[in-house]
Amino acid sequence: MSNEKRRIGVVIDKLTNSIELVATGDVFNTIITRATTADKRLIKRKEWLFDWHREIANTKREVYRLMTENNADIIQGLICLEDKGDHLYMHLIESAAFNRGRRKTFLGVPGNLIAYACKLAFDRGHDGFVAFTAKTALVEHYRKELGATVIHGTLMHLDSLAARNLVQRYKL
Repeated sequence: MSNEKRRIGVVIDKLTNSIELVATGDVFNTIITRATTADKRLIKRKEWLFDWHREIANTKREVYRLMTENNADIIQGLICLEDKGDHLYMHLIESAAFNRGRRKTFLGVPGNLIAYACKLAFDRGHDGFVAFTAKTALVEHYRKELGATVIHGTLMHLDSLAARNLVQRYKL
């Protein structure tokens, strides 16, 4: 899959104002920082579906990691973005293994990461525009949950309004 676009297949489990502990409903403040080669020690390949070490090494792309404020050594999720000059393109997004499936620890990880991508798109003068290629079965889900719009086929984007709504929800 190195030359073809990967399709985004993460389900937006809940849009929160941070991330929420499933067991108690407690909300945890988060921090998002750019991942570097030094972070590879925290990203064990067997615990992730994608090869995040390769993404971090790709100089055209930026990988960001989401952690809770009280524990910056545990990565809750990762997102890979590329600045295309007039928008950001989301290549990959993934919740940590313990945040996937029925027994996930936290809700809101994917929404938090996507809201951060929107914030970056505003900060870089792209009016919040973030594009991505969705898995076919999730196109309607992203339209409904994120306010994403289909450009063509399964290529979608978040426009300024949708991006601003996400940034405000997550108070970024």
